Amino acid sequence: MEKRLPDACLSEVIGKEQLDEALDLYRGDGIDARIARAAAEVEGLYYGKLTRAEEIVAFARRIGAKRIGLATCVGLAGEARVFAKILEANGFEPFSALCKAGAVDKSQIGIAEELKITPGSHESLCNPVLQARVMNEQPTDLNVVIGLCVGHDSLFTKHSAAPVTTLIVKDRVLGHNPAAALYASGSYYKRLLEPGREL
Repeated sequence: MEKRLPDACLSEVIGKEQLDEALDLYRGDGIDARIARAAAEVEGLYYGKLTRAEEIVAFARRIGAKRIGLATCVGLAGEARVFAKILEANGFEPFSALCKAGAVDKSQIGIAEELKITPGSHESLCNPVLQARVMNEQPTDLNVVIGLCVGHDSLFTKHSAAPVTTLIVKDRVLGHNPAAALYASGSYYKRLLEPGREL
């Protein structure tokens, strides 16, 4: 607070009432307060020292999680298995649900054949709502997203009763490192900054 705030800083435009309402959620013994304190502790103690997988373990301990749900893309099932072993080694009970649960063809939700990866074949849709509901029934104490597709991660988070964090963000082109496109937006990925690009 000793320096000038940047132009259009959110801190300059929010009202005291909005700020107080948010702060009220971080105080006391509710889940929001427990999550806020646990996240701040993990950041403060381990900043630049732990991997994301280790940070999730430290965070889960601090919120008292026991059963941890793994909302996993079928393409990252191997990585989910490794993370499940890490959780077990640290005293947690992992529970995994793969994205293709239910084996429902995409055509059943109105996806045309030409929009499938392999037109003319059975192609199971990703089912993040079912993944979340199965975890809600367990119930899990914390859910971890492992490579769900864009949008599917949104649906999973929306329908999850437990708090959600992310271990892996899917990016098939950049080896699950979407930040690489931002780092290379001045060179290899200049197209990202072209106005009016149709996707």
